[in-house]
Amino acid sequence: MTLTLANHPCFNDASRHKFGRIHLPIAPKCNIQCNYCNRKFDCMNENRPGVTSKILSPGQAMHYLDQAMTLSPNIAVVGIAGPGDPFANPDETMETLRLVRAKYPEMLLCVATNGLDLYPYIDELAELQVSHVTITINAIDPVIGSEIYAWVRYNKKMYRDLDAAKLLIDKQLEALKRLKEVGVTAKVNSIIIPGINDTHVIEVARKVAELGADILNCMPYYSTTETVFENIAEPSLEIVNEIQSATSQYLPQMKHCARCRADAVGIIGEINSEEIMQKLAEAALLPTNPSESRPYIAVSSIEGVLINQHLGEAERFLIYSMNDTGECILVDSRTAPPAGGGQQRWEALADSLNDCRALLVNGAGDSPTKVMKAKGIEVMVLEGVIEEAVYGIFNGQDLKHLMKSSQIHACGSSCSGTGGGCG
Repeated sequence: MTLTLANHPCFNDASRHKFGRIHLPIAPKCNIQCNYCNRKFDCMNENRPGVTSKILSPGQAMHYLDQAMTLSPNIAVVGIAGPGDPFANPDETMETLRLVRAKYPEMLLCVATNGLDLYPYIDELAELQVSHVTITINAIDPVIGSEIYAWVRYNKKMYRDLDAAKLLIDKQLEALKRLKEVGVTAKVNSIIIPGINDTHVIEVARKVAELGADILNCMPYYSTTETVFENIAEPSLEIVNEIQSATSQYLPQMKHCARCRADAVGIIGEINSEEIMQKLAEAALLPTNPSESRPYIAVSSIEGVLINQHLGEAERFLIYSMNDTGECILVDSRTAPPAGGGQQRWEALADSLNDCRALLVNGAGDSPTKVMKAKGIEVMVLEGVIEEAVYGIFNGQDLKHLMKSSQIHACGSSCSGTGGGCG
């Protein structure tokens, strides 16, 4: 089947009943905090952006995509829409897009982003023939934007209030302009928030049309608990229709948006099947690179009972496996490379743990974490009993209760956070 933009269910209302899409949830971190956003994981009763049941690595995502294509052969589009922002997770996003393009050359690719960190990746997106990019632009006036966004984190610096809104808006419009310069189709989402930007959306439409946007999706705000805007009523259908009619003088409208989850699969509007969710869960249990054999988990511990040692202080690592009866078994103890040596030390450690899917520590710096990740080893900063953590990882359990308090992002309750981004 040759795929064209006419097969894209978001762009062609007629095709949405025939062609499906799949969102690969590989981007957990976010670089802004919207006052309407609360990203909860594993909440199957909610069908809205920012929600997913599992997070996958690019390799796991490809395994999952293969399974999904068998179950839903009508999938015409692979998208990345979070649950955070794709370009707050640029390495994972771009690697996933490259892998999908290589294996499924006729597949439509798309990305949904807030646009803050999009610009540096636009040229490669065009080279990969990404069919379209969606940018959510809720305001072009920083005063209005400052009511919508709690903070923006850009180049490791925090911005708030007017400074945050102005920076975000400037980056969004700059990225939109560049997308059109390189020939990428651009869809703009604007969320209608009563009393905040409902009378301003038409100005957003006018501005993005000037910059060449192809289609506008005026989305009704979704009231979400434990957010700043939780007490704002959702806009009525009449208000949404009025805004869509007013903005249609500038841009064609998308009117069938289902506000999809970050792990949505199949026909727009349909709930993910139990079978596909099982495949997602199975993919998340695989090693970061599923083609590799990684039967073990490494642990840094002082006495061998608790995860209570910083990665840089460990002189040896305990290696655990799980036997056929579901018991955690200590199978080895491996000496850490000597202190000093910088990057070479971490490279040597990664090589010595190349059969481990994860490394559990009580603390870790950015440098070793990046080296381990590049070698397919996930560094997890936890505290608690070793066997509970190891068992949980092998069985795909939620380990938020074992995460160190400094590492926990508020996704389990709210996403106000501190600007560090979702981990």
